[in-house]
Amino acid sequence: MKKVFLSLVAAAFLSLPVMAADNDTSTREERNYIVEGNKLYREDRFTDAEVAYRKALQENPYSDVGRFNLAAALLKQGASDEKTQQEALQLLNTLAREATDLSIAEKAFYNLGNLAFNQQQYQQSIEHYKNALRRDPSDDKARENLRLAQKRLEQQQNQDQNQDQNKDKNKDQQQDQNKDQQQNQDQQNKDQNQDQQNKDENKDQNQDQQPQQQDKQPQKQNPPQQQQGGMSQENAEKILKAMENEEAATRRRIQNAEKKKANSSRKNIQNPW
Repeated sequence: MKKVFLSLVAAAFLSLPVMAADNDTSTREERNYIVEGNKLYREDRFTDAEVAYRKALQENPYSDVGRFNLAAALLKQGASDEKTQQEALQLLNTLAREATDLSIAEKAFYNLGNLAFNQQQYQQSIEHYKNALRRDPSDDKARENLRLAQKRLEQQQNQDQNQDQNKDKNKDQQQDQNKDQQQNQDQQNKDQNQDQQNKDENKDQNQDQQPQQQDKQPQKQNPPQQQQGGMSQENAEKILKAMENEEAATRRRIQNAEKKKANSSRKNIQNPW
């Protein structure tokens, strides 16, 4: 990926009139510290340059040059330090809104655009480059970076659109797959229910037929039915038969006795004495 780089602070500010001209808001000490910081910056001694710029801001906290140069020095040494980068961004955003010098405001917007571009925040970088060009329409670097950011934004949107389409396609495929799985599961459940129903019907039929075969057999195996009191029918019949025989014998004895008595009476009549 093509990198978009920050403006060189030395080239940007060594020619600024405020560095040499008298200014109501600047002091000799402030200007001297800025000159010292710019020299250290060109030598890539960014930490020492930061110290010099902070001393300039102690002399004049509202120095646009001092704040911009400090932001540049912080960005050079704080690529992996979030706290340092946040301070630099805060300084640049403040200058973009409040700088009284339009050239400093333009460079603040330009560098904000570069930072947003390198973080692939192309929409933000486009707005920053446009604001830079509003303050300096002759800035060819801002114009070139603007076109590049617009191109990258279009590519990003197309990529996002393709990803969304793929997500929708995958979602539809997943829904169809889930639907097929559900239909298969429903059919399996239906088949299982039908098999269970058939088993239950066969079981009921077997149960209906089984008792009829069993009812025919126990009657042959059951012992003779007993009457109340524990006497069987066979014993009762025997006792009743014995009683009948005894009564018959008694009747015969009575009849024989009556016959003998009658015979005795006839003999007395036929042979009186």
